[in-house]
Amino acid sequence: MGMLDGKVAFVTGGASGIGEGTALRFAQEGARVGIADLQREEGERVLDAIKTAGGEAVYFDCDVSDPEQVKAAVDGTAEKFGRLNIVFANAGINGVWTPIEELKPTEWDKTLDINLKGTYLTVHYAVPHLRKAGAGSIIITSSVNGNRTFSNPGASAYSTSKAGQVAFMKMAALELGQYQIRVNAVCPGAIHTNIDERTYKRHTEEVEVKVELPEGRPGVNQGQGEPIDVADTCLFLASDLSRHVSGVDIYVDGGASLLR
Repeated sequence: MGMLDGKVAFVTGGASGIGEGTALRFAQEGARVGIADLQREEGERVLDAIKTAGGEAVYFDCDVSDPEQVKAAVDGTAEKFGRLNIVFANAGINGVWTPIEELKPTEWDKTLDINLKGTYLTVHYAVPHLRKAGAGSIIITSSVNGNRTFSNPGASAYSTSKAGQVAFMKMAALELGQYQIRVNAVCPGAIHTNIDERTYKRHTEEVEVKVELPEGRPGVNQGQGEPIDVADTCLFLASDLSRHVSGVDIYVDGGASLLR
């Protein structure tokens, strides 16, 4: 018997990295999964992996900054599987990292639109389905950046979006608790995904602050993690094991950010 048997989950950014790992993990534990992403080929690969293992899933092309596309993906998942119980608002970008005076308004807007507005839209359109189900779990992917560490030069837009997600999570947890809907955030540290390959850095050396750490890297596994480490944390938050946990930001970084 799986920990999520009978549950339906919706995962944004589910075609790669943390989203992929969590979609697969949820499916392994019995959940039927709606995957939303803009990487169709990768998304269909995850879809096939779930189905090959005997699970059920559906894929939607979805730009999380677009209200109509988010609504269609959320509603489509609920219609396909008859309900919605778990929402993983995970889609996000690192965006452009550059000194504040060089950061273009359009670059700021893109990072905030995807990371923060996208989280709001996902939750906004999911709440009616979760209320209809009588309970639910919402999980938001934030970060150690903007919440516990501020040492990445030029990451002002990214860190702001990640701090905003935690504030939004806490407001939502307080508001939605009366409907038995729990809201929490995971704050990963150094997780081995391909998101860094899509980070655009421009003149960050001009605002870099040199930090000298003790010998060796701090934390479990020197602070280095894999998508499954976040996925297992999300499984806990999605399952009944966390039935009385809401409004919490959980750092998934082996404790490394405590020293930064």
